[in-house]
Amino acid sequence: MDHNPNNPLHGITLEKMLTELHAHYGWEKLDELMRVNCFHDKPSINSSLKFFRKTPWARTKLEKLYVSFKTAQH
Repeated sequence: MDHNPNNPLHGITLEKMLTELHAHYGWEKLDELMRVNCFHDKPSINSSLKFFRKTPWARTKLEKLYVSFKTAQH
């Protein structure tokens, strides 16, 4: 496995991303930002994890949102 400490997502799990984004934005705002059903229809961390693990385009979108969220915090 390639380790890249310069990657802003290095060491960040999908669960950590979802948990932090949910804590900051809530399900409703995440749904507005991303327009994916896992944030709209009975949202939960577990259902979202399943969705993002199976859907590469959506995971990429989530990762971009997380990076911009973390960048804005600094």
